Amino acid sequence: MGKRKVLRLPFGLVGAGLLVILITTALVWIGVVDDPLGGEPTAVVRLERSLEGLSARDIAVVGIEPEVKDGSSTASEGGAGGAERPLGPRFEPNPDETETLAAGVAPPIPSSLSIRADSRVTEPGPYGPLPAVSTDGLRPLDLYARPADNSFPNVPKIAIIVGGLGLSQTTTQMAVEQLPPETTFAFAPYGSSLDRWMQRARQEGHEMLLQLPLEPFDYPDNDPGPHTLLVSLKSDQMRDRLAWLLSRLTNYVGVINYTGARFTSDEAALQGLLSEITDRGLMYVDDGSSSRSVATAAASGEHTPFSKVDIVLDEVPKADEITARLLQLEGVARAQGMAVGGASALPVTIEQIEEWSKTLEERGLQLIPVSASIDRAVGN
Repeated sequence: MGKRKVLRLPFGLVGAGLLVILITTALVWIGVVDDPLGGEPTAVVRLERSLEGLSARDIAVVGIEPEVKDGSSTASEGGAGGAERPLGPRFEPNPDETETLAAGVAPPIPSSLSIRADSRVTEPGPYGPLPAVSTDGLRPLDLYARPADNSFPNVPKIAIIVGGLGLSQTTTQMAVEQLPPETTFAFAPYGSSLDRWMQRARQEGHEMLLQLPLEPFDYPDNDPGPHTLLVSLKSDQMRDRLAWLLSRLTNYVGVINYTGARFTSDEAALQGLLSEITDRGLMYVDDGSSSRSVATAAASGEHTPFSKVDIVLDEVPKADEITARLLQLEGVARAQGMAVGGASALPVTIEQIEEWSKTLEERGLQLIPVSASIDRAVGN
């Protein structure tokens, strides 16, 4: 008998063909059918673009806490000299501002501010024009303040005050040309060409304070200058010196002390000064240089619009030290929602603040004028 022939199928070719068919089918399915998940259960969640309901901690960069030379953390040491003290007052939007934001309409921020003294909040004085409250209650603080951008009320805010302007033409021009418009300028009453510099600063959008020389503990060995306000002055002498100081400049929202450790530690003297400041529709800023200052309590008692410097940025006028203080200020703002920094008009300080401010918004922070740091619960 002959042998039966066994039919051998080409399984290799068949398998390869099936594989090609499967791959081709899959590619056609992906290209034609708009369901890459293959029918798996899915859910769609709408992502809100608004910051409504977010806290500062939700959007802030955290963990930047520079160390001071003794190794302790600086973020919890609010203020110059490292002494523990209450932080500056916190800002809350007015009810009408909140309603405007809820409606999605933000008022525009002007690129320049008024450069002429408004007659409604100005009165003649023995040495020149003086700030005053109008007959209908309008204050210089209200009229000359730079509007703050309240588009993001939950973003931590920082106010920077640069003092000593007007004394050096070079550094004053440097500050006007280089610092962002939200920076607050504090002018010394002894500066030259103050009216010209006031106009330049306001045209660039800067809010202004006037520095008041107050008595230090080692006066007269340490003499801040003519017409310094002293604890020993009688009330009429105090008013006369204050009238001279306040008439050196116009279009400012308030005053900030220059030195004055003794004066600001004397409650009676400080209350007398704040009473005059309040009656003239101005705010008062404590420069944070003295841990013995009773300005917070005195301002509350006199219902004075008030703010306080949390950190002096250039006690050590070196670039790396100023940078460390700026980072410390950021930590205070993130922890408390608001921080105020004070500095002098030194070239190194101006350069560091300018560089630091360039990326501030990218780090989840906002620069504001000092009037926006006023505690609205005290003397508003």
